Amino acid sequence: MSEPIAYLNGEYLPASRAVIPVTDLGFMQGVTAAEQLRTFNGKLFGLDKHLDRLARSLEIIGVDPGLTRDEFVRIAEDLVARNFPAIPSGGDLGLSMFVTPGPYATFAASGYVQRGGPTVGMHTYQLPFHLWASKYETGESLVVTPFEQVPSTSIPSELKCRSRMHYYLADRAARAIEPGARALMVDRDGFATESSTANLLLYWKDQGLVSPPREKILPGVTVATIEQLAGKLGISFSRRSLTVADVARAEEALLCSTSPCVWAVTCVNGKPLGNGQPGEMVARLQRTWSEMVGVDIVAQALRFRNA
Repeated sequence: MSEPIAYLNGEYLPASRAVIPVTDLGFMQGVTAAEQLRTFNGKLFGLDKHLDRLARSLEIIGVDPGLTRDEFVRIAEDLVARNFPAIPSGGDLGLSMFVTPGPYATFAASGYVQRGGPTVGMHTYQLPFHLWASKYETGESLVVTPFEQVPSTSIPSELKCRSRMHYYLADRAARAIEPGARALMVDRDGFATESSTANLLLYWKDQGLVSPPREKILPGVTVATIEQLAGKLGISFSRRSLTVADVARAEEALLCSTSPCVWAVTCVNGKPLGNGQPGEMVARLQRTWSEMVGVDIVAQALRFRNA
């Protein structure tokens, strides 16, 4: 496969050359507003919603990217058009977009040669289905670790950024407890908020789908789509604070994020959730999602898991 094309600071170039200097604030301090998208049949999904969230993130960190919304759309769609034909038939792309404030002032004053102004980049990649294909079949194991969710008074929950050291440490601790598990993040009051890099939903027949409160979690594009699908299916959707015990006692627990879309949690802190198998609600949502996008998301991942 030929090298994909990326975009960086007004230039299209081979992805291997799309690099930022070590003096960039995105590298030095992780000050990077970022969005991850994916395609279905080569078409970007939820681009407008991702750009809405990116605009809010940039507003929070006070960065003007120097591009209009229409320019972001054009570049994103252009990269997909350039790179999609090179991937295997039936596959799809991920698209990463990021914005940093640009140079780190301390190094700029020390004589380093660097470009001024914000750094804006986008690149695509063939979706790594092998990372989650088996989770559709077996479900995810979640483990609570000593690493807490960063409070919104430190990093606003609506800010989608690359400053995610707490996720890394929590997942590392979770895997030390149970190989292959990922972290269930809790806040300082002990309430469950989300998994690392994924929103959390619980399900009971008499309550429907239940999400943690909006103010405690990243406003996920995928979970918002599931809320819309739930409305069409006549499934109740509500929000309230959730304890770890709620997660463990739920009839079903689900995770949602951009590339895998929606999949089951089948184990919490080493104990099976329900019968320890993905349930009917997650299967129903996977089918409905697949119908919406015109791709069987489970079959696609299973097909390419060894690619």
